[in-house]
Amino acid sequence: MKWNDVTAIAETLAEKYPDVDPSTVRFVDLHNWVVELEGFDDDRTRGGERVLEAIQAAWIHEAR
Repeated sequence: MKWNDVTAIAETLAEKYPDVDPSTVRFVDLHNWVVELEGFDDDRTRGGERVLEAIQAAWIHEAR
């Protein structure tokens, strides 16, 4: 997975953290969780606020 795989990342986070309300996750934690996902293979420093917002929004949508 790369940073631009927003939907795949959101789906994986929803599976890995089923009891977490994604709307309450801080971006620092979200960034760390994404780079620690199995299959994530991208530059850790490229996960800026814009991509984290997109991932969080997709995760919120996935959680519904």
